[in-house]
Amino acid sequence: MVKRRRRQRIPEATAEIEIESLSHEGRGVGHLDGKVVFVDFALPGESVEFKYSKQSKKFDQGRAVNIIKASSDRVAPVCEHFTVCGGCSMQHLSNEKQISIKQDALMDMFKHMAQTQPKNILQPLRGPIKHYRQKARLGVKYVENKGKVFVGFREKGSAFLADLLSCQVLHESVGSRLSVLSDLIMTMDARSSIPQIEVAIDDSKTALVFRHLESLSDSDRAALTEFAQQYDFQILLQSGGPDTRAALWPENPAPLSYRLNEQDITIEFQPNDFTQVNNEINQSMVSRALSMLELSAEDKVLDLFCGLGNFTLAMARQCAEVVGVEGAQSMVLKARENAQKNNINNASFFAADLSVDISNEPWLQQKYDKILLDPPRSGAMEMLKHIGKLGAKRIVYVSCNPSTLARDTQILVNEYAYTLLDAGVMDMFPHTAHVESIALFTKK
Repeated sequence: MVKRRRRQRIPEATAEIEIESLSHEGRGVGHLDGKVVFVDFALPGESVEFKYSKQSKKFDQGRAVNIIKASSDRVAPVCEHFTVCGGCSMQHLSNEKQISIKQDALMDMFKHMAQTQPKNILQPLRGPIKHYRQKARLGVKYVENKGKVFVGFREKGSAFLADLLSCQVLHESVGSRLSVLSDLIMTMDARSSIPQIEVAIDDSKTALVFRHLESLSDSDRAALTEFAQQYDFQILLQSGGPDTRAALWPENPAPLSYRLNEQDITIEFQPNDFTQVNNEINQSMVSRALSMLELSAEDKVLDLFCGLGNFTLAMARQCAEVVGVEGAQSMVLKARENAQKNNINNASFFAADLSVDISNEPWLQQKYDKILLDPPRSGAMEMLKHIGKLGAKRIVYVSCNPSTLARDTQILVNEYAYTLLDAGVMDMFPHTAHVESIALFTKK
């Protein structure tokens, strides 16, 4: 007979704890009865009363219910839904301190994982701290017993959607209208078969892609069209994979696009294409990357994980030739189209899976003076041996994961004799624990 494991009881009583540090997820960290406790909504230096939410052998988790001694870095959250919504974890911390903690976390990763530190710590790139997010995926759920459609993000530590009226992080065109979206979908016949809305906002337009699991009635289509006209939205419908996406209103929507003003580049994209979520930081990031590379008119540059050509086309304005490589053939085709539309003739693009061995790729047999890479969270491990052999004088590494950046730094520095010259963070995702960073490696 198999014995059922008894579910551990979470005590209803509260406890007090001193918060010593902040975890990489933005939770306060303390010790109680010899065990680590992670406490939501608590900050370093604070004494808090908390309630347990989960217990395990190695650590416990809880939520602060009373701040006994507050940190001087504590601020009032900008959003009324902060304690419920899981979209942000650091709104109770001043933006200045958020950036400082992320910078310290990056340096700590370099120290412990790469056994090195940058010669120079860059000033953080800063931008808007409200309504900055221009790409998002909103969950949609019709909750029958509440007679309501929820639109937004998941609850903190839960698979359920939070009951949101607005979002202070999303671009205002959408963030201020979550309740309007909820009311709209509630009137639709298909309210229980719309699981998601993809949000994509360019420099002047807002596109919403409604994913639906069953065909929409004529009245549903009419309601969505009226909504699009009222708020000046592009509405697209998607019944399956990306290939099923089709415009509802207007019937032939203008392409989405964003400008890199300093480089005189316009990049067009589709709502489901990867683009940076924060346009202002993206412009600053591109300009900083080009400055760090110290491009000259004679340089030949390799851009790995190039996407739509965000960095590639900007670099093409300043060097002799640039080669962009991306895993998705569809993105490569769009990058080529963007080069043509910007009258750029010195950029070429190739499709290749950069997570596997690409030793025989023809573009890898060439010589490059400078290299830029902007990999996904998994980093660029497989590419490092090739980058090391290419021997470029300067490498700029844009990272969305400090741990894989530090891991790859260890290899570049200790195996391929590069120097970590500059590094710093960029405030791409204010109020979240997400760390965006940039690093410069040089070789004599």
